[in-house]
Amino acid sequence: MRRRAFLVQSALWAGGALMAGPLRGWGMNPVRQEVNPLTEKELYALFRDPEAPYHPFVRWWWNGDKVEAGELIRELNLLKAAGIGGVEINPISFPSTGDDLGKKSLTWLSNEWIDMLQVTFREAQKLGMTCDLIVGSGWPFGSETLTAKERAQVVIIHAEKLEGPRKYETSQFNIFKNVDPGVTIPNPARTAEIISLKLVPDPMSGLNQVVDLSDKKGDEIISVDVPAGKYVFYALVKFNSFASVINGAPGAAGHILNHMDKAAVRKYLDHMSDTIQQKTGPLSRHLRAFFTDSMELEGCNWSDDMEEEFRKRRGYDMMPYLPFTMFKVGRLGGVVDENYGAAKTPEFAEIIKRVRFDFELTKAELLRERFTETYLQWCRDLNVKSRAQAYGRAFFPLESSLGYDIPEGESWTTNWLKHKIGEEMPDEDYRRGRGYTWINKFVSSAAHLSGKRVVSCEEMTNTYNVFNATLELLKTGSDQSILSGITHTIWHGFNYSPPDAPFPGWVQYGSYYNENNNWWPYFKYLNQYKARISSVLQHAGMFSEIAVMPATYDLWGDMGVQTDPFPEKLNVPYTSLIWEAIHKTGGSADYTTEIILQDSTVQKGKLCYGPKKYSTLFLVEVTSIYPETLARLFDFVSSGGRVFCIGKYPEKAPGFADYQERDEKVKQMVDKLKGFPDRFILLEKPQDNRFLEWYGAVVKKYQIPHYLEIEQPDRFVLQNRYQGDDKSEIFFFGNAHRYNPFLSKVTFSPEIVKGRYPWIWDPETGDRFRFELKGNSFDLQLGPAESRLIVFSREKNGKLWQPLLPAGPNLVNLEGPWQAEFRHSRENQVKSLEMEVLKDLKETEMVNFTGTVIYRKKFEASGMKSVILNLGQVYGVSEVLVNGKSCGVKWYGRRIYEITTLVQSGLNDLEIRVTTTMGNYMKTLTDNPTAQKFTVLKTKDQPIQSMGLVGPVTLYSFAK
Repeated sequence: MRRRAFLVQSALWAGGALMAGPLRGWGMNPVRQEVNPLTEKELYALFRDPEAPYHPFVRWWWNGDKVEAGELIRELNLLKAAGIGGVEINPISFPSTGDDLGKKSLTWLSNEWIDMLQVTFREAQKLGMTCDLIVGSGWPFGSETLTAKERAQVVIIHAEKLEGPRKYETSQFNIFKNVDPGVTIPNPARTAEIISLKLVPDPMSGLNQVVDLSDKKGDEIISVDVPAGKYVFYALVKFNSFASVINGAPGAAGHILNHMDKAAVRKYLDHMSDTIQQKTGPLSRHLRAFFTDSMELEGCNWSDDMEEEFRKRRGYDMMPYLPFTMFKVGRLGGVVDENYGAAKTPEFAEIIKRVRFDFELTKAELLRERFTETYLQWCRDLNVKSRAQAYGRAFFPLESSLGYDIPEGESWTTNWLKHKIGEEMPDEDYRRGRGYTWINKFVSSAAHLSGKRVVSCEEMTNTYNVFNATLELLKTGSDQSILSGITHTIWHGFNYSPPDAPFPGWVQYGSYYNENNNWWPYFKYLNQYKARISSVLQHAGMFSEIAVMPATYDLWGDMGVQTDPFPEKLNVPYTSLIWEAIHKTGGSADYTTEIILQDSTVQKGKLCYGPKKYSTLFLVEVTSIYPETLARLFDFVSSGGRVFCIGKYPEKAPGFADYQERDEKVKQMVDKLKGFPDRFILLEKPQDNRFLEWYGAVVKKYQIPHYLEIEQPDRFVLQNRYQGDDKSEIFFFGNAHRYNPFLSKVTFSPEIVKGRYPWIWDPETGDRFRFELKGNSFDLQLGPAESRLIVFSREKNGKLWQPLLPAGPNLVNLEGPWQAEFRHSRENQVKSLEMEVLKDLKETEMVNFTGTVIYRKKFEASGMKSVILNLGQVYGVSEVLVNGKSCGVKWYGRRIYEITTLVQSGLNDLEIRVTTTMGNYMKTLTDNPTAQKFTVLKTKDQPIQSMGLVGPVTLYSFAK
């Protein structure tokens, strides 16, 4: 492999103890990061022919662990041929609708199962593919063999409104029944105990009103005399073994591990690695990385020593307050009723928010110390990289990713919102139309702060439109992932499914990456495109000089931690629109946090952490902030840096202990910062939610740093800037609209252009082309769903870029009739029709077709020196043949072909092949449970999809 590896210290560049204030003890270990410094010549050679590690990987679901050696080998070869560079081995439960053919399930960590690992390792090595291995199975991980002490715990509340005077009776049974955790898979071994019982007035104003009934918690029947008035009866209940692994395979299903128990975590991890290595030898010979999926811990919030740890860290006893900090929760610990229990006066509600923050902070610290650091050390001990989605619930959303060798985010084709990637991108809802999720910017920012270039992504997660995902949709969403900071794709996912399994095979989730998918023969084009981009971005550092700090600590206090990557609710829903607006208007940003800020140094008006230096900081409606953080910001501002407070100035400190004194320090520090009115600036947020336009005006008024002038910013068009090892400047532009083109004058800043020349590197073909600037500007044209990779190089001479435009002189419309031949991919049928007018197939009798449609027509192109063919609107993958010779495949965006050399005088034969999706057909398979599950049933009912060649089909001459 063309690379030179060396160690990068991924943290502690700033020197000294990481936290000097209340967030102390955040020590990050050095991470072994492979860096491959390449010259531009070497980088372009790699881009043209990217090695396997740069190709997308797949999450490879070993469905039900019903795996056999021959099939594992066959599927690895199938993936290799499709352009896949590696696999994440992921044992999982058997799909609910699959026919298992009577095949045996292998037990996780059994000798037979490890034998299959070895088969996989050997074949992958033979093919030059990489293997990662998930820890455990399903999520969050655990196993049937965990002891009671090692299982996850949760503390939750039961609150019942009462009106007195009356005698109230309830039983432990009734309390446990009403508060039984609403988890995805309840654990039949769960046990419950009452921690405390309380009676409070409704509303309540303080702890002095609490009647403690905890002496009754052992009573089978609990009897309470309720005074006159409105009251709430509280029961604080702890459940042990409260939930089961979701989708766990045999041997790794059952009880969830308590991730807050360091000894249990290390025991579990060692058991896994020791058992495997007894047969395989050192796993470092076989694996790139161990992987952990997102930490969706089902609301786990407790350990045996939680009370003691809280008191030690926060300086007071939380137990009197704890019931009143909690909400009614359901699946994954998500809040289902934020007004549960007694109403609180504003003064008491403020105290409760502070205690709630302290509780969330303590949980996050314990998970970092007991799970994250334990997992990272285990990987280091094995000399295997650590890869993880280091988020979920109760984790630090940015800092938890700092220590991992390969931090990972995730993107989705769609979710329960049924939003439409490529068709919408509003400011009213930060989720709609985005392939990337909320968490991606936290993850990629952690990578940038710790000097990592490989940032992986569970890419285009698909649990909804499984049979309707197109290559164009996957590209559009995946391009959005790149723009959120991702550099390495892990497709979600490839199902282990033997050929003899009844159609459509064993399908857990995913975009039906399967040889039976109509577009499978063309999948390699997407993978080659992704590989070329990754090969460049993994050899460059993302440029960013703006930092954005979300109001995370306010969120923790006001609402509690949320489930990432899809938080149930946000205190500042527009937060991600700020970084989007920066990237849409010619700048670049990372997220930051108080932990990062407190450990940053200030040098020449810049906040410095690791390799990053920021001249500008945005605080996004931050209300609570530590005085120690403001002290660092004072150093920053007084030395020339600028802080913009969006919506409000900070006004208080988080947490409960000594809060009046700390609040006063915050106010004093804010007043000191206001002494720099040109550098500590309050910005009113836009009242109309139009953040792109608002930020553009802010840039002009305050001269916010940016390296591009984009004359016509667009909601769907973002860009990233990277810098190569040899100081080359690299830009990635992406148009996320699947139907509309983009055109704007773009001007580069002088330091980019000086002594360099612009090139377009084409990730579809591997070719590169020179283009000329007018001054420092050029007209950026992007077709629908199109991206552009631009590299500024010292090299001057090369072939000029001559894009194919959507129209030109001598334009001729190719009207009907068209002869259409429908080759069904499943029913071995061929049907021919004459179409006077090209139509979307969903509007014809062929609405339920799946397969390839061949449209045929004869044409003349006399008098045209150059001939361009534009197919117009196409729904599917297209291939054009002129006089029997292929002009190539196009699988997204505009379908424009240069056919000059294939056109002859007189009549020419034109053949346009369009390969469709499968969803419309799958809806008709009423006796096929898998087809129905993903196209008809419940929330997955799919609309009828557009298919085929719609046109208009035109011929014209080449235009410059």
